Amino acid sequence: MPLNRKLRYGMVGGGPGAFIGEIHRKAIGMDGLAELTAGCFSNVPEESRAQGEHLHLDPARVYESHEEMAAQEAALPASERIDVVVIVTPNFLHYPMARTFLEAGFHVVCEKPMTTTVEEAEHLCQLVEEHNRVFLLMHNYSGYPLVKQARHLVADGALGEVRKVVVEYSQGWLATKVEEAGSKQAEWRTDPERAGISSAIGDIGTHAEHLARYVTGLEIDELCADLSTFVPGRALEDDANMLLRYEGGARGVLIASQISTGEENNMRLRVYGTKGALEWAQQEPNTLIFRPLEGPQQLYRAGHDYLHTSASRLERTPAGHPEGFLEAFANLYGNALRTIAAHENGGTPDPADLDFPTVQDGARGVHFIHTAVRSGKDSSWVDASYTPPA
Repeated sequence: MPLNRKLRYGMVGGGPGAFIGEIHRKAIGMDGLAELTAGCFSNVPEESRAQGEHLHLDPARVYESHEEMAAQEAALPASERIDVVVIVTPNFLHYPMARTFLEAGFHVVCEKPMTTTVEEAEHLCQLVEEHNRVFLLMHNYSGYPLVKQARHLVADGALGEVRKVVVEYSQGWLATKVEEAGSKQAEWRTDPERAGISSAIGDIGTHAEHLARYVTGLEIDELCADLSTFVPGRALEDDANMLLRYEGGARGVLIASQISTGEENNMRLRVYGTKGALEWAQQEPNTLIFRPLEGPQQLYRAGHDYLHTSASRLERTPAGHPEGFLEAFANLYGNALRTIAAHENGGTPDPADLDFPTVQDGARGVHFIHTAVRSGKDSSWVDASYTPPA
């Protein structure tokens, strides 16, 4: 039985001028499953209050710190308090905020990378299990319908045995030192104190790794990373190139670059198997190319009834009407919020709704970052196998 009300969510981060917080708010609003009820939008109280006023929130539900927000929301009656918190802050704040809200009994949505250390990531895995909470780790690219179709083709055996995976995420926005020219997004992403031990891998390489793993189901066994910092004076890497060895024998190549001049958000996946291959690109998300070993190339297009139900259930417009970035976010939110609603109502989630990245994916991503950085420092192959705590 579905919950007879909208879920109530709070947001930490996403203040004036923030990019990703507004994306999250728009995506959540698409399906009307949850409404923004509370927030701590900035560590500057005046900015947090201004954002709360802009979003028409009750001033009493706009807080000056995440600790205050968690404590006061938890003290409210169950009929008023938030159900879930959305964390859209710089990386170094993810762990303390997620920990605080999990311990206070709230479900959590968190931007990636989930934490800055493996130990913190594993602790969040334990807290999710201990408090029986839902945790959505926002790898939004896995929300595209044609990515779901690609995953189905691999699982259904259309490609045969996977032999090779090539995945890249290339951007050019950090080709110059824009962090010294007033770009707030660049400032924290290139600052080890706020971003953690990595820039390119942590920010976009984790997306590439998750996309490849989500579509193929393959886990990395070993990797060899070549990390570079091309812009003089920058403290973290802005370009990463990796060779991957997957469990079972497949090989892979992963590129994560922030200095590829002229690139926007060129995320592209190619998977090659014994019977066929597939290709998907984020900048053309409504097309999936399948190349069988024998026979002509095939195109899968969004909006058609020949797609697998895992893809078609997430489509929002008829064929030929483009869907994109916001809808991918919304698709993951829809699955997670329906799962939370079932949880709050004492019911069992629809198995189809459980298709979203979890705290376990977050732990794998943090392990991947640290493994790649270690390999880059040693210029060697390193063991990349990992099993997150139950």
